[in-house]
Amino acid sequence: MPGAGGAHLCIPLPRIPACAAPTAMDEERETLQRIVSTLVNKNDEIHNFIDMLNHTISNVQVNSSNAISELDEEFDGLYSVLHEMKGSMANTIQQEEACKIQALQDQLSQCSHALESSEELLEIAVQSLDIKNPAKLLEAARQIKDSVTVASAFRLSLKPKVSDSMAHLMVDFTLEKRMLQAVKFLPVPKAPEIDVAACLVADNCITVSWRMPEEDPRIDHFVLEYRKTNFDGLPRLKGEQRWEVISYIKATQYTLSGLKFDTKYMNLRVQACNKAVAGEYSDPITLETKAFLFSLDSTSSHPNLKVEDTFVEWDPTGGKGQEKIKGKENKNSGQNPLLKSNRRSNAASPKKATNSPRALARGSRDRFAGESYTVLGDTAVESGQHYWEVRAQKDCKSYSVGVTYRNPGKFDQLGKTNSSWCIHINNWLQTTFSAKHNNKTKTLDIPVPDRIGVCCDFDGGQLSFYNANSKALLHTFRTKFTQPLLPGFMIWCGGLTVSTGLQVPSAVKTLQKSENGLSGSTSSLNNVA
Repeated sequence: MPGAGGAHLCIPLPRIPACAAPTAMDEERETLQRIVSTLVNKNDEIHNFIDMLNHTISNVQVNSSNAISELDEEFDGLYSVLHEMKGSMANTIQQEEACKIQALQDQLSQCSHALESSEELLEIAVQSLDIKNPAKLLEAARQIKDSVTVASAFRLSLKPKVSDSMAHLMVDFTLEKRMLQAVKFLPVPKAPEIDVAACLVADNCITVSWRMPEEDPRIDHFVLEYRKTNFDGLPRLKGEQRWEVISYIKATQYTLSGLKFDTKYMNLRVQACNKAVAGEYSDPITLETKAFLFSLDSTSSHPNLKVEDTFVEWDPTGGKGQEKIKGKENKNSGQNPLLKSNRRSNAASPKKATNSPRALARGSRDRFAGESYTVLGDTAVESGQHYWEVRAQKDCKSYSVGVTYRNPGKFDQLGKTNSSWCIHINNWLQTTFSAKHNNKTKTLDIPVPDRIGVCCDFDGGQLSFYNANSKALLHTFRTKFTQPLLPGFMIWCGGLTVSTGLQVPSAVKTLQKSENGLSGSTSSLNNVA
């Protein structure tokens, strides 16, 4: 078991007594090998879990620091708002004070002027009381009476225009204080729960379903993250691809479509978000993304073919400097070599023998030569159902798509031996569409699709070709496959793009079930003359 520092303990295996029978030794050795494999896997799981714990500890520290920083920012923002509000309200009070004082000072000035005028009239009136001449007294009284009538003192309001009260500008933050005292951390949504039983992997799509542990009306949307992996079990931290993110999902189900399954598994996780914050991720799940994945084997392809991963292109200059196989072939190089009559023997060239599985997959074959403009896939079909698609360039003159047993001869052409099956498209002069096996041809009186789907049911002994767009059946070969099969492609003038990492489409599975239920619905070229 690995220690905390990551070191592995080497556990010596007990020696099996020499007196034990060979069969018993083999059984014990096999048992020990299974134990060793189990321990290695368990140690690997524990290492991954230790990495996850260390990563979690680091994240806790970082996230705590971030939370404190955000808390400081929020309170600083709150202080700033309060300070701004205080300044604004104090300014309002000062403006009110200035307005009232100005109004009272204006009223005070008016009163002073009226008082001055009134005192002057009073003095004149008192002096007039001493006049002895009746006529003069009457005239003075009349003038004083007229002056009093228009005197400002008698038109002056003796009530202050404004009050000295400032009560309307008082504040009471009792309620706000209670609200602030009640402030808590944001309500974080709980982690969703992925319903593994409701998740579906089909047609290179993944449908993920989840639910909340309890109803939460504040949930605004969900975020789905996924990434490809070749490891089962808990997601790993080291050497993995980055998470892909799908945001603002309103429902509790989402379908990832158009995926290429070029790894064994897919990790998925979901988090819920309200208007303010995202919750924790759900427990991640790992779904198997089983599909047939292969590349084109450039090590044995014909020299006139330019091969790059899943693309093959005719290259007329590729054969320069190569050994000229047959003078007649070179003489007729201007003709379509895939349409020539079968005047030559289809005898296969000697095959290299090897016991290495990797050599069987790559590099164990002679490079195709002559008019066998062929390239094979680098991964064999040995069981189960598998599917891939092929798209030809618009200017492609002639090509074949099919399968062959693992070690064809270097001069063998698809469909011209009893160990290969294909459909052939010829766009040279006029378009022909046919199925070929064992040098026998059956014309297919149907339009040629721009994409062809190939479904190989090894155990069921069926090789079917489909219109990849409509999933309409083009042709089916029925036989019993006795050896592993390799995808095969022949090309002349043009190029082919192969799409792998595809699952068998549901529509194809349905067609196969229907087809298998109809006896004799599709003929086999094994019996076609």
